[in-house]
Amino acid sequence: MYSTQDFRKNLKIEIDGEPYVIVECQHVKPGKGVAFVKTKYKSLITGRVLENNFRSGDTVGKPDLEIREMEYLYKEEDKYVFMDQSNYEQVHIEEDFISEAVPFLKDNIEVEVLFHRGKPISIELPTFVVLKVVKSDPGVKGDTAQGGTKPATLETGATILVPLYLEEGEYVRVDTRTGEFVERAKV
Repeated sequence: MYSTQDFRKNLKIEIDGEPYVIVECQHVKPGKGVAFVKTKYKSLITGRVLENNFRSGDTVGKPDLEIREMEYLYKEEDKYVFMDQSNYEQVHIEEDFISEAVPFLKDNIEVEVLFHRGKPISIELPTFVVLKVVKSDPGVKGDTAQGGTKPATLETGATILVPLYLEEGEYVRVDTRTGEFVERAKV
């Protein structure tokens, strides 16, 4: 069990059997009355964000979470298949649970899969991935009205803004947290 004293950003808690992560928390000590913790937390399963005030001394549960290193294999209908490298066990995760990660999901990429009570609920991509540019308009010299960038489609189907000098067939390093171009990469 976690007490309100333990509350901090990114702490994983369980309320009514559902795992949440604390997004924001502020400990408040009013002049009159009981101290409380103003908290905003996000569901790890549905993604919805809730706000609640917990009185000082309230407790919440510790979620039964497990993180395992797995390799992405392929997409099967509306599910994505991942394999545990240690025991070759495969799990299927629905697209709804990993929709933010899908644009940067490349075959054979290593990811961290989060399990709640033995059921996979989300994945964590590496911070940076290297992807091939498969479609991009040619950059024209002097065409810097847009800040010197142009749209490019990557091998996973994602579209990002890249500098004008990049061409089709080149590799780029992409920040998976923001979905932005970081640098040209060599493979």
